[in-house]
Amino acid sequence: MKGSIMLAFVGMWVFIPVSAFGFELKAGVAKAPITNSEPLVMVNGRASQEALKDIYARVLTLHDGTNRLVFVTYDLNCLDVGTAPLRARVEKELGIGREFLILLATHNHSAPIQIVPDNFKYGNKLADKIFGLIKEAISNESGPVTVEYGDGDGYFVFSRGNAPVDYEIQLLKVSKGNKPLAILFNHPSHPTQASVNKVGPGHPGWAMDRIEAALPGVQAMYCDASGGNQFVRRPDGYSKRLRDARKRGPEAVDAVLQSVTEATAKKLADATLDIVFSDGLIDITGPLSSSYEIFDLPLAPPMPEAEARELAKKVPMDVGFVPYPHKDRGTNWVRMLIRYYDEGLEFPTSTLQMVCTDDTYLVSKDDKKFLDKYQASIHDDIPCVYEETIVAQIGPMPFVAMQGEVCSPIGMRIKDAFRAEGPIFVTAYMGEHNLYIPTRELVRLDAYQSRVIQIQYASPVGWDPSVEDVMVENVVRMVGDKLEDSNPKRLNPERLKRE
Repeated sequence: MKGSIMLAFVGMWVFIPVSAFGFELKAGVAKAPITNSEPLVMVNGRASQEALKDIYARVLTLHDGTNRLVFVTYDLNCLDVGTAPLRARVEKELGIGREFLILLATHNHSAPIQIVPDNFKYGNKLADKIFGLIKEAISNESGPVTVEYGDGDGYFVFSRGNAPVDYEIQLLKVSKGNKPLAILFNHPSHPTQASVNKVGPGHPGWAMDRIEAALPGVQAMYCDASGGNQFVRRPDGYSKRLRDARKRGPEAVDAVLQSVTEATAKKLADATLDIVFSDGLIDITGPLSSSYEIFDLPLAPPMPEAEARELAKKVPMDVGFVPYPHKDRGTNWVRMLIRYYDEGLEFPTSTLQMVCTDDTYLVSKDDKKFLDKYQASIHDDIPCVYEETIVAQIGPMPFVAMQGEVCSPIGMRIKDAFRAEGPIFVTAYMGEHNLYIPTRELVRLDAYQSRVIQIQYASPVGWDPSVEDVMVENVVRMVGDKLEDSNPKRLNPERLKRE
């Protein structure tokens, strides 16, 4: 029911117009290109040549008269180095705490990656630009608006790691009167790339353009869901087309990549628009609240010393610790492992014992030498630690934003814990750095998603198999606490016991 909030009274659902409480929700939007003007290292490790298509940052604000919730999306793999300065400035100058600032990546691979020291200047400029967009969106706020939730499926993805596939597309539709103002939507998948060397937004960017063309005046905003182990299905014959294109040169390769990207974008846009125009949208207009927590995730014991020293004979030990995209970055963890044994350092057993540098070294809080060495890229006030999670609430609906590249079964378990009781929106790739959060099965398989904590983040130890359960249990608890505080009748206590 539009313009209403749901209250529980004597065991019954009662719908009362929000105007009866003097409540009015306002919204504002803003967007601007963030395309780099100079060559920078992209997520795929190559130096960008030029822009095939602009990349953007987009902002949506919701304000209930007391609290302001800020959603920021950007056509990047992650905000990385820009995260801490942006959070600090937003809190200092706008009075918006980190729990109300939801920073969400599209997971784009065809854009600069901010973990490369040479790209830090670009990343810090992003913080300034996004701050300006947040101020612009706030100045554009008007109302009253309604917020509706909807979901559907995009059956063009597949999963790895012996996992079920999460096809779900979720969206929020923000409208003023009968006119849509913003569509915020997600889908759990790695994006396609439309070029090897040219900057572009991947298939989500093309999809947003199609949605905005279909809904004039709307700002479309995509954020990736929990799709760390999910990928877009390629058309039949794709591998052969790509092999043949490589024989003809880079332009031919890009033509194949772009055709697949645009076809995938059409599928995503069409599926999203089907939800927008459906009769099944649920009005969730209501007061705003939010909470922020850092979860302590479990790490595995180290490789035995004798085995570690045998492994060290097979990797270059004299190159030091090298940043992305250096060819020896993937063996940083071996050099780190040997360093721990040589110096008698205590191995971390959980993530809260470590902080992450701007160039993605996970450093033990007890490792004084490394903390001093990388002090310039560790933010004292807002250090990068795992696992940050925000649970906001819009009316009766929780909005979950998890840090890192969360794998799909984790997101599915969280959604399934609550979906019978009402809508819940779940996304990942929030905040700083995209460390994979793997499933138990991915850890068992020693799959890439499980090994990234070592081969990309130089951790001397890997994940404990219980990381999936610990992650799910913490998010479910956090959501449950939020729902219980705001509306205990929505929450089934038996569900918490089952989880």
